[in-house]
Amino acid sequence: MAQPRARGWRIAQHLAVPALAVAVVALLPLAKTGNSPAADRWTPLTPAKVAFTQKTGATTTAQLLGFNDFHGNIDPPTGSGGLVNGVPAGGSEYLATYLKKLRDAAKSDGVKNSDTVVAGDNIGASPLVSAAFHDEPAIEVLNAMGVDLASVGNHEFDEGVTELYRMQFGGCHPTDGCQDGDGFSGAKFPYLAANVTNKSNGLPILLPFTIRFYDGVPVAYVGMTLEGTPGIVNPAGIKNVDFHDEVETANKYATILGWLGIKSMVLVIHEGGAQTSPPAPLDPSGCANFAGPITDITKGLNPAYGVVVSGHTHRFYTCELPNSSGANSLVTSAGSAGTLVTDIRVTLDKKTRKFVDASATNVIVDNGVKNPDGTYQKDASGNPVRNPALVDAKVKTIADKYRVAVAPLANKVIGSITADITTTQAPSGETPLGDVIADAQLAYTKASAGAQIAFMNPGGIRASLTFANSPGGEAPGQVTYGEAFTVQPFNNLVVTQSFTGAQIKDVLEQQFVGFQGQTVQRMLQVSAGFTYTYSASAPVRSKVSDIKLNGVAIDPAATYKVTTNDFLANGGDRIPEPREGYGPRHRAGLRRRRADRPPGHRPHRAG
Repeated sequence: MAQPRARGWRIAQHLAVPALAVAVVALLPLAKTGNSPAADRWTPLTPAKVAFTQKTGATTTAQLLGFNDFHGNIDPPTGSGGLVNGVPAGGSEYLATYLKKLRDAAKSDGVKNSDTVVAGDNIGASPLVSAAFHDEPAIEVLNAMGVDLASVGNHEFDEGVTELYRMQFGGCHPTDGCQDGDGFSGAKFPYLAANVTNKSNGLPILLPFTIRFYDGVPVAYVGMTLEGTPGIVNPAGIKNVDFHDEVETANKYATILGWLGIKSMVLVIHEGGAQTSPPAPLDPSGCANFAGPITDITKGLNPAYGVVVSGHTHRFYTCELPNSSGANSLVTSAGSAGTLVTDIRVTLDKKTRKFVDASATNVIVDNGVKNPDGTYQKDASGNPVRNPALVDAKVKTIADKYRVAVAPLANKVIGSITADITTTQAPSGETPLGDVIADAQLAYTKASAGAQIAFMNPGGIRASLTFANSPGGEAPGQVTYGEAFTVQPFNNLVVTQSFTGAQIKDVLEQQFVGFQGQTVQRMLQVSAGFTYTYSASAPVRSKVSDIKLNGVAIDPAATYKVTTNDFLANGGDRIPEPREGYGPRHRAGLRRRRADRPPGHRPHRAG
């Protein structure tokens, strides 16, 4: 009976902290000051540093360590995903070490306060070592790293709101129980979800914000995911919640917090952008040729949001972007999979409670062993040699427990390749691995369901297959279950449906922005024998032409059997759903059968 009481106390603490903080803020003195223009020295090719106001007296400093899109990467990611400009990077034991190093460095610089914040997707789309245990390992290593708060991301909703609550508050899995033998107490840090509300009462499903005090100066952290989350997660798990506009939500809370005397705010948001070449390689702390949804979001923000910690795009950058006042806010992102950490330093005016300045640098979580010439050591198979001196012992103990438990399944050889099969896009949007997966789906359902065409969503392909990668000591070219799982860490059903030729054209038009509410271009991966032509510059509804199957033009009135995963079949990526007029489904079976799964395997959804 002790566990329910303990969880109840944790929930009470979770709710009480921001309430107490607001009460304290209301009693603090407040002075007025005018804004001064931002320093005109920054270029997109240098680390960002924003000047906000002139100080009126005593100041204090704080460090914010930011990262995003961890995705349960307990181990260093492999292939190109584990390299930052040629530097081997990432892995939970190494990320923990760099967080400690950066905190110690700030302390040596006289910075008393340090908080670690994550901009969503801590869990979901995870490698097998975390996914096999319902992503409990990811939460446990983040707890051990000292994460202080996180926003929800779209992947926090992969298994629905109820499972997200379990990630926050703990408890055994409703189906598999506490299979690791020591229970699960949930995240020690608060998840923030300001723009996700219950349909029944309109209230946020989790805390919308939390408040930290730096030498008596309150700083509010407002957290949220992208408004477009419903289009990229399985609709079944989010039917009882609403996702709201990011700017409207952020500014609503800025107004409320401003009434309470809070003048400095940080937006932790799972939405972002990307810098693009030139130059090449891109500076991890640069902002070259930057574009993306976070630009317009920042443009609409109350200027009290001096810092925006972003994510979702898996790109690195530190930028100065204009907010609603025309002055700049600091906007950052740290790539993905724990390969970088953003070291943000802020100065606060104790009298006005406002940001004086903020700067950011992205630091690579280097896990390799350097040669004298500056290159990195590799083993006989060409994989980076990891540096044992950079391993955090506490996190390694947690990670090793799960590595040992999952090893028999993860290291099982299930196939072979003769060269890398990558996720590198051709100009058409096709990728070699995407085509292979679409071909496999077609082959699996051709005899059983009469499938003629297969489509695969690009967001469901999370890594390349690398010839030299040998995580279990297998020979180069041998592919293990763990490697295959990392490519597709989702337990989707394979679904075959009847489409008319006209409906197939609708599906292809839906890939492009502007058709039936589509907001992001997403190019479906297609099976062999299916071809079409498109012009991205053509008008909406008229971009796709010359659709053929095995060289024969598709008949708009004829019916064809099309295989997808059930993420797409349920309307994921805003692809038209069967209930909008498509034929009946034939569920060919699970991509990974239950008999192949270890106790506690987590089914994931593509997105």
